[in-house]
Amino acid sequence: MQVRIADNEVEVPSGQSCAEALAQAVSKKKMKQVVAGKCGETVLDLRDPVPEGCSELEPVFAESPEGLAVIRHSTAHVMAEAVKSLFPTAKVTIGPDIEDGFYYDFDFERSFTPEDLEAIEKEMEKSVGADMPFERREVSVDEAKKFFLHQNESYKIELLEEMDADRVTLYTHNGFTDLCRGPHVPSTGYLSAFKLMKVAGAYWRGDENRTMLQRIYGTAWARPKDLKNYLQQLEEAKKRDHRKLGAQLDLFSFSEEAGPGMPLWHPKGALIRTILEDFSRKEHLRRGYQLVQGPTLLRQELWQRSGHYDNYRENMYFTEIDDQAYGIKPMNCLAHMLIYNTKIRSYRDLPIRYFELGTVHRHEKSGVLHGLLRVRQFTQDDAHILCRPDQLQDEISKIVRFVQDVLGLFGFDYEVEISTRPEKSIGSDDAWDRATDALTKALDELGVEYGICAGDGAFYGPKIDMKLKDALGRKWQCTTIQCDFTLPERFDLVYVGQDGQRHRPVMLHRAMLGAIERFLGVLLEHYAGALPTWLMPEQARVLNITDDHAEYAQQCVDQLRAAGIRAEADLRNEKLGYKVREAQMEKIPYVLVVGEQEVATSGANLRLRGGKNIGVLPVDDIIDRIRHDCLEPFKRGGMRYSFAYESTP
Repeated sequence: MQVRIADNEVEVPSGQSCAEALAQAVSKKKMKQVVAGKCGETVLDLRDPVPEGCSELEPVFAESPEGLAVIRHSTAHVMAEAVKSLFPTAKVTIGPDIEDGFYYDFDFERSFTPEDLEAIEKEMEKSVGADMPFERREVSVDEAKKFFLHQNESYKIELLEEMDADRVTLYTHNGFTDLCRGPHVPSTGYLSAFKLMKVAGAYWRGDENRTMLQRIYGTAWARPKDLKNYLQQLEEAKKRDHRKLGAQLDLFSFSEEAGPGMPLWHPKGALIRTILEDFSRKEHLRRGYQLVQGPTLLRQELWQRSGHYDNYRENMYFTEIDDQAYGIKPMNCLAHMLIYNTKIRSYRDLPIRYFELGTVHRHEKSGVLHGLLRVRQFTQDDAHILCRPDQLQDEISKIVRFVQDVLGLFGFDYEVEISTRPEKSIGSDDAWDRATDALTKALDELGVEYGICAGDGAFYGPKIDMKLKDALGRKWQCTTIQCDFTLPERFDLVYVGQDGQRHRPVMLHRAMLGAIERFLGVLLEHYAGALPTWLMPEQARVLNITDDHAEYAQQCVDQLRAAGIRAEADLRNEKLGYKVREAQMEKIPYVLVVGEQEVATSGANLRLRGGKNIGVLPVDDIIDRIRHDCLEPFKRGGMRYSFAYESTP
């Protein structure tokens, strides 16, 4: 049969393997980097025959996302082989590839130690050195059950009993056999770059009523240098960990007494939040939004009407007041719709843009809580735009441009995805199609590139997700724009049209920074704690060399504060070097040192937080420099920054 391979038409005999077919069109040098073949959406073992009817066969290279998935899943098998070799009584469960690596869950009578991981890794290296082939065979379910029963692998038997299939595939390498669909690399010798990372607990099938297993995480890459770069990035990420920076900079903390997932904001952290939130309010007002605020508790009947009770209940908290059931809000849209419905709206009133920095609560499992990045209570910069269908396109475009301005202010690159209808959802197919079409057209008209994330929309509508990319290239979900024809129907939202008839508005749900907590966590890691000067709680610190210069140091602070700069004086009787190092550790953008020369010239010796010593400058010049530093990023985005929050004298 004729098969297209690498832009060449190749004659492929029936039964020829993918490797043999690809070798006809791919050079020997490149074939060394191929780990699998791909026909349509199906990734195949290189040993598999080219499927009948396959019109195009693609090589899957090791460094591609699909190639890395094959490498990582194959490495998980090698790890399971090593564990069984060293700890024969351990039972194996499942071992998938995940982002940046893989894991495998084991049932073993004792906890794995760091020394165990080292031993497992060495055993894996032996298997890789032996370059043992991955051999695939298809068997009946009954045959597979007999095999794993003989191996005393009860978890595999449970998986087999739940399968709706007559036959399954087994993969064997170096005497270890696993239940697996594949595909895998041709042999263990392809797996030259891996590292075991950690051990964590995981319930079997994610059910807290089932056995607690041990999950060994690892990472695997196409080349050793890729592994080295990844491990270096992890080390850098540790230095940037926002939890560590939060303690170092005295911004926030967590307390078991308060409860997990509930951050406590210290004065400096609360000031950063206030600056950020006030900036957000001002920008929204400038762009035609109206500030609103809804209650934290709403009757359960409302959550049932909206669909949250049926589709989102596991993420909510409920309570009773006077024998009435209430839900603690996980989002702000219901109250905004109630505000809209307080009076009759005309087509001339639309669009209406409601904005709320609303504090919400979501029931997150303790295992997924992570500093500020995953909490149970957070404040979201939530907006809901109610508009006529003919205004929808323009409103989406305005939101996207607003988001682009704000993300640019913070120096973030981002990727854009449109997430479509999930299985668990409400609303008609027509409503979903219209909403998805509106989001797609808006991005197309703006020339914004995007991918499709099938089935990942909100339960009431599709959405645009803009994933931030930080300084280490990591992606963070913060910004979302959701298009909703369904909830306006359920809450009977209407406006009177030009024809005097009742019409249904469309609602756009929108979060820009998303959760303020999460955004600040991302921001701290992106900037390694050295936030932009306009956002720092302390923008300048004045240090005296001796007590004789304390009065002048305080005068400098007063002068800075009068110009709207957040400044403090460090007048302690400590060595100057110690005070300078402490200011640098606290990421203070500008440090002013004053001694005899500075007093005589009415200036200050200026040092930047990166360690650069600018020299002696007039204090007025330093003020101009700091103000310019604060204002410049706003000018680039056409936004406004007002100097405020001066330190209290």
